Amino acid sequence: MPQLGLGTWRSQPGEVGLAVENAIRAGYRHLDLAKIYGNQKEIGEALKRVVPSEVKREDLFITSKLWNTFHKPEDVLPALQDTLVELGLDYIDMYLIHWPVAFDGTSGELRPSKDGKVLLDLHTSLVDTWKAMIELKKTGKVKSIGVSNYRADLIDGIVKATGVYPATNQIEAHPLLPQDDLVKYHKEHNILITAYAPLGSSMPGWDRLLVKEPLVLEVAKECSADPGQVLLAWGTRRGYAVIPKSSTKSRIESNFQQITLTDEQFDRISSLCKELGGPKRFFTPYGNFTPEWDINIFNEPSEQAATHQIKIV
Repeated sequence: MPQLGLGTWRSQPGEVGLAVENAIRAGYRHLDLAKIYGNQKEIGEALKRVVPSEVKREDLFITSKLWNTFHKPEDVLPALQDTLVELGLDYIDMYLIHWPVAFDGTSGELRPSKDGKVLLDLHTSLVDTWKAMIELKKTGKVKSIGVSNYRADLIDGIVKATGVYPATNQIEAHPLLPQDDLVKYHKEHNILITAYAPLGSSMPGWDRLLVKEPLVLEVAKECSADPGQVLLAWGTRRGYAVIPKSSTKSRIESNFQQITLTDEQFDRISSLCKELGGPKRFFTPYGNFTPEWDINIFNEPSEQAATHQIKIV
């Protein structure tokens, strides 16, 4: 997996295809996708325009994700097949379980809900789904499998039941959410972290963007770089992959121009979490998603959170 990739969440219809083309022409070879983003068909059309004329398929690393309504074992392979059809591909390089929670898929809706809450499938366990993911590798339609938004204890649970570690875990990680304990756990178990939102984001009650923080701007000036490049360099130095999202050609190209931080600069960026009163998580099912998910994903206290616990086995 190339360490720097293009994220496609919230890339709008009519924009995401061109963004993918621009990224590939800028040198990107790692694309991060998901069924729930609703734009895989347009990405597939873009891929047809550049593969194999501008890049070989085998030189690309394409990740997609199993959505929550397809966690039942019998739904996992059809969900992968649907993604392959949307993308116009015979295989993908990495397939992740998007979230460690199953939704009730009987209605066919991707976000089934009642009274403002997602309808959960409280019977399908993480192990059930992980066993089905393991079987996918035998089909040749996916080269590697992994997870996303998993805590260490959840990974321990699926590994204890199957003996198979995920190749990667995609998590939110940036200077305001360094997740040091989780990073250490993954290094000890040889699991690659892919960091989404590596540039941070915004949330209700928090209007400070990391790319506009004075300290980040100061380091960027020292490096003759832009703030996004500084934050991406901080992430890659920690040993994980980063997938910044952009639909703007100039920003896509700028993010790909990687820089190196000195030890002192790295430490200064690392100090942001403490200085700004972190850690701060920007993406939670309790505050960002509609309808809300009434389940404790991150095992963190929340005013809204989560009456149900995740079913591991």
